[in-house]
Amino acid sequence: MTTRPSVVVILAAGEGKRMKSATPKVLHPVAGRTLLGHVIEAASTLEPHHLVVVVGHGRDAVCAHIEEVAPWAITVVQAEQNGTGHAVGIALADLAERGIPVVDGPVVVLTGDTPLLTGRTLVGLLLEHDSTSAKATVLTARLTDPSGYGRIVRGSDGFVTAIVEDKDVSDEQRTINEINSGMYAFDGARLADSLTRLDTDNAQGEEYLTDVIGLMRSSGDHVAASVCDDSDEILGVNDRVQLAQAAAILRDRINASWMRAGVSILDPASTWLDVDVELEPDVIIRPQVTLRGPTSVASGAIVGPGTTLVSCEVGAGAEVIHTWAELAVIGDGARVGPFTFLRPGTVLGQGTRAGAYVEIKNSTIGDFAKVPHLSYVGDAEVGTGTNIGAATIVVNYDGVAKHRTVVGDHVRIGSDTMLVAPVTVGDGAYTAAGSVITDDVPPGAMAVGRARQRNIDGWVQRRRPGSPAAEAAERAVQDSASDSPSQPA
Repeated sequence: MTTRPSVVVILAAGEGKRMKSATPKVLHPVAGRTLLGHVIEAASTLEPHHLVVVVGHGRDAVCAHIEEVAPWAITVVQAEQNGTGHAVGIALADLAERGIPVVDGPVVVLTGDTPLLTGRTLVGLLLEHDSTSAKATVLTARLTDPSGYGRIVRGSDGFVTAIVEDKDVSDEQRTINEINSGMYAFDGARLADSLTRLDTDNAQGEEYLTDVIGLMRSSGDHVAASVCDDSDEILGVNDRVQLAQAAAILRDRINASWMRAGVSILDPASTWLDVDVELEPDVIIRPQVTLRGPTSVASGAIVGPGTTLVSCEVGAGAEVIHTWAELAVIGDGARVGPFTFLRPGTVLGQGTRAGAYVEIKNSTIGDFAKVPHLSYVGDAEVGTGTNIGAATIVVNYDGVAKHRTVVGDHVRIGSDTMLVAPVTVGDGAYTAAGSVITDDVPPGAMAVGRARQRNIDGWVQRRRPGSPAAEAAERAVQDSASDSPSQPA
């Protein structure tokens, strides 16, 4: 294992004007984690003694997010964005005030808008830094088109002699395809000393961290470079276009990892999986599927097409198609969809069925029970083997409060039944189709909650004379009369 860094500093103070957003740039999400969250995750691989995040724009929101995802991190406020060198300087000054030395290991500086960065690459950066005994090591990448990036100029010994900005490169340097990522490993003492010698004599009037490299070189220090194997890792996000590009790259990376682990993803381009998703081997993901949050899918389950699951649990052998579900548990062998809405608190038991145009909320559906179609079940407990007939509504809200409904085992709820909560239907009971059930139903009883049918003969002809319905009815009456046997005289 490489030397643990004394400090990792993440620069996350910028406004990100090109995002054109009220949300601070580093808090925009990709694959279920913010840009900053991805960088913190990569940095955590190094197990630094201290993690410092420099915040500025939108600092209240950024600090709250850091407290949520990395409460061990130290936040330092850069009230005025005076450059990257200034940001690192105030981070080290804050640590000094806390009595934390930065000379006991490398100091790693990262940018908070690079969500594709991996811990493996950072380990490689520190390995290069250790093996060369350099005072600074630059994380670099080789690009087919390096336009717009600062070029890495190396000497004959392989060490970095300069970082030349794109606008300043000579014709010879323009052919260099190794570029600066803006991320570094430093010797802590040399970094602290160099930061005190930075000035603002430049077009932006800011203290540049890249100038530290020049100061070290002028002092005779060795500066190394660690080339990132995958140039995508150093891509920063500055606008919505780059955000979408980063999301697509991360999507492909995540999908490839799961496919290599034994998951079938039939259309990777339309499948979006968050980083916290867990899939077992032999899961099948059909096209147009989004799995968000800590969703887990067990072996043999089939998800999709056209399905979004948010923080859900899907059991072994279940099938979920054309469904939106959030904070729901879908049991082993269950069948859900198409066009099903499972809201938070839904628990479907083993072998259950939640069918077309069914909405279930805050309810437990027992093993092998069925809610096949066109029904709403809310705040209810449905027992084992029960069948909920089509167009059944659990009337759980009285305009002020929600109430619970309990339906026992092996109950048959007739189609178009209204169960007006609070109400209990006992084991083995039936309800007649079209009933409104307002009282408890004893086990084994048939509940009928509807008015007796009454036919008013001739109503249409009298009240809708001349209408197509009246004419059709009149013809039917005449046909019926002509078909009747004649009566004896």
